[in-house]
Amino acid sequence: MGARGTSFAKLDRERSKKAKAAAKRERRVERADGAEEQDLDELPAGEGELAPDQLLRMVEQIQRRFDAEEIDFEEYEERKSALLARIKVD
Repeated sequence: MGARGTSFAKLDRERSKKAKAAAKRERRVERADGAEEQDLDELPAGEGELAPDQLLRMVEQIQRRFDAEEIDFEEYEERKSALLARIKVD
């Protein structure tokens, strides 16, 4: 029975570690989503160039909001087009 107890305890510890990792991952995603939503709502005005990483985050956030049906197709296309128009091509 000693071997069974050890195996069960090990499995229990592994499950606990996975649950903690999943909870940590969820908290990280929630924080990142909150920051991205602020970035999206505070879309830089004008026609200046955006940093590539900032542009990518904003397009991804627009896509997620469209996929979650938070915005309609017209608003999605409008925002995405406005962002993509700010890409500088050399």
